[in-house]
Amino acid sequence: MPPIPTTIDGETLSLIESIERHHNDLSSFQIPRLRACTGPLTTQQACAAEVREDIEGLARQIEELDVLVDDHRTERARRELRRKVEFFRDSLISLRKDARAAILASKHAIDSKSRSQREELLRSPAVLPKSTSSSSEKITDDVLMKANHDVTEALQRTMGLMQKELERSVLSCQLLESSTATIQSVSTTHDKLDLILGTSKQLITALEKTDWIDRILIIAGLVFFGLVVLFILKQRIIDRGLRIAFFWTRLLPSSTSSTHAVVQKAGEVVSTLSAATTGLNANHVVEDVSSGI
Repeated sequence: MPPIPTTIDGETLSLIESIERHHNDLSSFQIPRLRACTGPLTTQQACAAEVREDIEGLARQIEELDVLVDDHRTERARRELRRKVEFFRDSLISLRKDARAAILASKHAIDSKSRSQREELLRSPAVLPKSTSSSSEKITDDVLMKANHDVTEALQRTMGLMQKELERSVLSCQLLESSTATIQSVSTTHDKLDLILGTSKQLITALEKTDWIDRILIIAGLVFFGLVVLFILKQRIIDRGLRIAFFWTRLLPSSTSSTHAVVQKAGEVVSTLSAATTGLNANHVVEDVSSGI
């Protein structure tokens, strides 16, 4: 075993010690016991099941130690623990190989022992005298009953394992069906979201066009309003100011209009003078008539 770094916490140290104890127990006691097992078959299967369970527990502890590696602060501790995890994993692989080899060796030993027992049972009637034939037949029956019992138990265990595997298969099928339904619902939801996104995109495009049209209309209205305001200001301020500033230009005679105006004024003066003269002559006539009388 590589040395344990001193910067590791107590929980990790206890886990490492537990892994080492399980490893030593498997390598020095359980696997040799399984390799040396020669029967009966139930004992060999119980030992094999115990070895498999302990190996799986050791694998879980190694994985837990691998998870705890990143929880340490110093790089040295993490590096040492990674080396230890790799060492434990290599040891686990060798333990699994040794366990399989021990199971095969014990099975071969049990098979060879059962074959030898059958051969002895088959040879025993020819060798034994007639006085012992009944006892040998009884022993043979007992052995056959025990063998039948062992086979029955093995078949029952096989049936139990098959039942468990069937239940697992049914559970897997149910999980697969639920996963398929979930995937279908997710696909349907995705299609709906695609449709909603397409509709939203069309609405946003239409709103953008409407927004630009509204902006153009607002700008055109503001321009028209400004022009109207400028026209009113021109009429009320600029044009009126110019008329007030240049009112004296109306007094200046122009070429044609002034001549026409002079002619009109002259005609008016002449008519006024003729009317006045006529009035004076009439007055003189009246005065002469009155004096003559």
